[in-house]
Amino acid sequence: MSASAITKGVHEYAARLIWDGNTGEGTAGYTSYGRQYRVLVAGKPDLAGTADPAFRGEADKHNPEDLFLASLSACHMLFYLSLCARKGVRVLAYEDDVQGRMVMRADGGGKFEEVTLHPSVTIADGKSAALAAQLHDTAHELCFIANSCSVPIRHEATVRVR
Repeated sequence: MSASAITKGVHEYAARLIWDGNTGEGTAGYTSYGRQYRVLVAGKPDLAGTADPAFRGEADKHNPEDLFLASLSACHMLFYLSLCARKGVRVLAYEDDVQGRMVMRADGGGKFEEVTLHPSVTIADGKSAALAAQLHDTAHELCFIANSCSVPIRHEATVRVR
């Protein structure tokens, strides 16, 4: 099956995760295994990941928390750009500095308490600035990933005119 198969308006996705951190003893002890993994999606480059360094991972690889924030930011951006294209707002540049705060529990679990997107958008025409700003609200309402999360997700957008 492809990563996205459309059936009767339903999109199905598939990925395979492989743990690469067995150093020969499996999980014989908390410090005896690596946190490395690979994410495989058919027809796409593998993604190398690990735990956050705070949880014995490697700083030079993506961790699930990084990917969570990136997914939220990318989904918002893709909806936003499509809305702008449909509404006649010409976007020339888009960047986002997304931030999230995760709080740990005593039992070792944790939860993101909040995520804030900080999209900075450059548009071609100042007459579209108010609409460009408002479309972030619509993009947030439509975002598949944000709609799938229990964590509060906010956005604080900046619109610039070239």
